[in-house]
Amino acid sequence: MSQTVEFTVPDMTCGHCAGRIEALVAGLDAKARVDIDLPGHRVRIESDTDAEVFRAALIEADYPPA
Repeated sequence: MSQTVEFTVPDMTCGHCAGRIEALVAGLDAKARVDIDLPGHRVRIESDTDAEVFRAALIEADYPPA
């Protein structure tokens, strides 16, 4: 069952950061839908994968959610 989760990622400050996060999500779930709000530092993910998996991966990639 698909769920939507939103993270605020203060360290996501540029297009390169956003691209890294999109690649990270795709690596965890190729079917996930990712919406990036760069000015708002928000990442919204629609996926069947548990939100904590994404949270842990963001932390490991040095983009810890607030």
